[in-house]
Amino acid sequence: MTVQVAAHRKPPQRPLSGHTARTAATLALAGAAAATGLDGTAQAEPQLTPAQVQAKVDTLYREAEAATEHYNGAKEKADTSQRRLTGLQDEAARRQERLNSARDALGSMAAAQYRDGGIDPAWQLALSSDPDRYLDGAAFAERAGDRQAAAVSGVRRQLREIEQLRGAARIELKSLRSRQAELRRQKRAVTGKLDEARRLLARLTPRQRTEVTGAGGTSTRASRSAGDPREPLERAGSVPAPTGRAAAAVAYAYGKLGSPYVWGATGPNAFDCSGLAQAAYRAAGISLPRTTYAQINAGRRVSRSELQPGDLVFFYSGISHVGIYVGGGQMIHAPNPSAPVRLAPIDQMPFAGATRVA
Repeated sequence: MTVQVAAHRKPPQRPLSGHTARTAATLALAGAAAATGLDGTAQAEPQLTPAQVQAKVDTLYREAEAATEHYNGAKEKADTSQRRLTGLQDEAARRQERLNSARDALGSMAAAQYRDGGIDPAWQLALSSDPDRYLDGAAFAERAGDRQAAAVSGVRRQLREIEQLRGAARIELKSLRSRQAELRRQKRAVTGKLDEARRLLARLTPRQRTEVTGAGGTSTRASRSAGDPREPLERAGSVPAPTGRAAAAVAYAYGKLGSPYVWGATGPNAFDCSGLAQAAYRAAGISLPRTTYAQINAGRRVSRSELQPGDLVFFYSGISHVGIYVGGGQMIHAPNPSAPVRLAPIDQMPFAGATRVA
């Protein structure tokens, strides 16, 4: 029996009319746009207004400054750990030299005993041509034996002490490596946020960048020679500093107006915020801790209404920024990488507290 199979033919295509072609093209473009929107490969970055850039940059700078203070704290601990490790290693080396000398002395004693032959004392007495002299010598040898025993005991003690020092050095080395890893983490956090801020600022025109960073607000004093001590200082207020040291710190801060902000820097030519405070009081003969969250506890707390020139003023809930109060509601501080050391009102940022260290 013959079976006939029906042939499946493709129906002939008719050309699209003008209206139909336009509709198809529109649908195709819409589909492509939707697809692009879904995978995000061709979406343009949203255009931010200068105000939005400023808000984002300010947030990034605050976050970077908080990370900078953590970096400063980690670096301070790492430096302390490195000093302790070096001290332990130096002490272990000194002890090793003394141990080597003690071992050499024991070796000399042992060699002398071997040369004497170790003859029984009774026979030595019998064979001696001068028994009295021999007995005197035997007493000396007994005393020498006591000294030898003490020397052996001393060597053992020194060995224990050296091993303790080496154990402490191993612990310190482990601590140092941990702190160095923390330093690297904090450094990545700081540089990442600063790089992002730079990318945002690069989108703006020079005029917009000036408005956003407030570069035009730098004090007149900052544009001068950054602190010729022969020039009269333009004080922000008429209230004098309460002590000579506070006055010296304020004078130092005025002398650094216009210096660049560099995170992690403590002067003499660049500063971060806590680095400026530390350097100013170092010049006044007072040693401050490195970080803002330690500096706020370095003196006597004072209220905002009690502020006097030289007081350290702190900002934000995390105590991540510090300035040096100079009177008249003004401070000198190192703001961020886009602005140099400058005068600014203390109500520019959320006030967190103040301390008087001199």
